[in-house]
Amino acid sequence: MIPDTSPSSAGPKDVVILGSTGSVGTQAIDVIRRNPGRFRVAGLAAAGGRVDLLARQALDLRPDVVAVARGSVVEDLQLALYAEAQKRGYASGGFRLPKLLAGPGTIAEVAAWPCDVVLNAVDGAAGLSSTLAALDAGRTLALANKESLIIGGPLVKQRAKPGQIVPVDSEHSALAQCLRGGARGELRRLVVTASGGPFRGRSRAELAEVTPDQALAHPTWAMGPLITVNSATLVNKGLEVIEAHLLFDVPFERIQVMVHPQSVVHSMAEFADGSTIAQASPPDMRLPIALGLAWPDRVPDAAPGIDWTRSHTWEFFPLDDEVFPAVRLAREVGAAGGTAPAVYNGANEECVAAFLRGRLAFPAIVETVSRVVSEHTSGSAAPTRARPDGGLTLDDVLAADQWARARARELTSG
Repeated sequence: MIPDTSPSSAGPKDVVILGSTGSVGTQAIDVIRRNPGRFRVAGLAAAGGRVDLLARQALDLRPDVVAVARGSVVEDLQLALYAEAQKRGYASGGFRLPKLLAGPGTIAEVAAWPCDVVLNAVDGAAGLSSTLAALDAGRTLALANKESLIIGGPLVKQRAKPGQIVPVDSEHSALAQCLRGGARGELRRLVVTASGGPFRGRSRAELAEVTPDQALAHPTWAMGPLITVNSATLVNKGLEVIEAHLLFDVPFERIQVMVHPQSVVHSMAEFADGSTIAQASPPDMRLPIALGLAWPDRVPDAAPGIDWTRSHTWEFFPLDDEVFPAVRLAREVGAAGGTAPAVYNGANEECVAAFLRGRLAFPAIVETVSRVVSEHTSGSAAPTRARPDGGLTLDDVLAADQWARARARELTSG
């Protein structure tokens, strides 16, 4: 699914950013601002929780369209736009308002807006409809919303033309770069690295008292709360193993996870002759974001490189599946296919929310996800059967996601 082309010399690319007020979205805007000759922002979309920031982005970037998923905040956005314009000294009518869209389906509408590249940085399963809309519209999809590929699985792959999806996750961007170094038939395995999160080296018993504040203190990356907790439980790495399988068509048994606390080597590809090619750079999402927007070109100075004037120590450790069982569970879910990945993801999102509210112990996040997945695949409680990939529909995926969320809420409400 990754394009294999030489660098292009085309003009500026029109970009739509979904999730523009989040961590990936704001870093993408930083990349674009520093490269005005390469990119132009055609559209912005966000959930609607930070309308003041969205208004500033709209006036800075002058997109054609701005959307908020929460229809109730559209008036707040309009007021924020006028207030920001006044701060900047614009006379009444002295600036062009973008087209404003509001409501649950508008982010997917902007995903199909005329442009060259859609960056999908929406959080969680909510990004699936936008991924499908961008693919159906023929846009290049720079995918930061891994969940949409994971839960959509065959639906997304069937819709995607060869090379239409470019990964933005640092690990999968690294793999795409490493795979340029050899023919596909020469590949032996993919090695996905994990920081190990803030609890690397702890025993299972020591995880019982983990607090939300501790789980949100990631040692190397600054991310939103969901993905930060997922990195602490290693659920995020489990999702990334499924994503690597889907993106690169590599069997699960040929995808390995290694813990690398420094987060400098983002992933590796091992080839048949025994050589391993690694992609290394300091932990800065602007590099994979820039590459996702400009693929197959590189954007000069997208992020600082490694300082080779000083010494470095890079460590690698095998993953402890007994203490962190989320990756092993993800492999089982990915192999089952069908609606199982949607259940894994949906149940996890609800369990993380319960943990952050103080209603669930840290180890119980993955334990509860495992129980919900087991009920679904066995058919003992799920009203939607665990459909295989063949005949899978969007309604199947959404129904499985909603059932998993409801069941997880039941299990964590006590």
